[in-house]
Order: sequence, then structure tokens, then C-alpha cells
Amino acid sequence: MEIILSNIKMQVNEKIYVKDPETSVLGKKIIEQSIFLIDSIGFDNFTFKKLGEKIGSNESSIYRYFENKHKLLVYLSSWYWSWMEYKLVFSTTNITDKKEKLKKAITIVTEKVTNDISTDHINEAILNKIIIAEFTKTLHTKEVDEENKEGFFLIYKRVINRVVAIVKEVNPEYPFAKSLVSTIVEGSLHQHFLTDHLKTITDCNETVTTTQFYLNLAENVLR
Repeated sequence: MEIILSNIKMQVNEKIYVKDPETSVLGKKIIEQSIFLIDSIGFDNFTFKKLGEKIGSNESSIYRYFENKHKLLVYLSSWYWSWMEYKLVFSTTNITDKKEKLKKAITIVTEKVTNDISTDHINEAILNKIIIAEFTKTLHTKEVDEENKEGFFLIYKRVINRVVAIVKEVNPEYPFAKSLVSTIVEGSLHQHFLTDHLKTITDCNETVTTTQFYLNLAENVLR
């Protein structure tokens, strides 16, 4: 799959950026180093000025790619979910057993991510940490409805609906497939966060993974 992914450009809504960062060396550097910087200092403390200092470029050069840091975070999130969608499609396409297909899909969207060497300027493992900690900030804004109309969250919704389709294959009579899957996808981010920071209010830990919890939940709900 790594060879296949290396030849595929992740889909990101062109309205999110001013200039596609994938089209230049500087743009790729902005993406690469913004991931490391956000992971290091957090999104709230992240600024284009700090990023410019890190990459040795003027702050104004970053604005040629992104209107503001919110759009940059939306871009990183969109790239992540696009990458997740490719993993989901390639990993489940040839599975004929419906239950096994669902187990694979849930595993993919809930497990801790390791770095994909086929994308040399993006460290997916660190990007996953950012999604766990910061993804809700792309949604919980006053502009969410307008940005949704513009298609900013289309890929995220597509990932969820792909898993919804598999749930319906397993149990066509289950009436809450969308709520179940959106709970699994976003809830897994929350469980990873709790495991890392608030261990006393989750059962997930070094031996009981978030994936095991959601596989158990889905199995019991859909039986």
C-alpha cells in the first residue's frame, strides 16, 4: 500500500488554501514543519511568525499559502482524513466477510498511527497526535456551518459514511449507523487523549487499546 499511496495525491478542498503547498518545496516545508511545531507548542501557541522563524522564511511567505492558522489546521486535518480514507479503501476492498470487513475498518480509524514512509514530508504519527489533540478546533467555530457548505469537512464525512455503509452490510436493521460510526471515529480520538492525559477516567491503557473497546462496542451493539 505504501507504494500505491506514494503515487496518489491526497485530496484537499482547494478553497482551504491560497496556494497548494504540495506544488512547491517551500509549501511542503511549511506543512512538514508546521506539524512538528504544533505538536511541540500546541495549536493555541502556534503562529505563522514562529513557523517562519523555524523554516527560515518570512511570515508573509506563509500567508501566500494559507489565509490564517485555522485554515492551515483544516488543511492538515483534511490531508489526514484523506490519507485515512485511502487506507480504509485499500484495506477493506478485498474482504468478503462483512463482519471482518467492519472489524478492519474500525481498527483503521481507531488505532494509533505509525509513520508512513511513502510520504516523506508528512509524519503521520505526529499528525495523528495533532488530530487527537486539536481536531475539534476545526469544527467548534462560529464559521463551521459556512465552512461545511464550502465542503471543508467533506473528506471527514466521507470516511464516516464509508464505515456506515459497512455497518449497514452487517446489520441493515440497525437504525443508528451514522451516530454509531461518528461516535466511534471521534470518540476514539477522545479515548486516545484520555489514555495519554487523564488515565483515571478511561479503561483504555497500555494493555487495553482504544480499538479493542470500539470493536467490543460495535459487536455488542450490532449483534
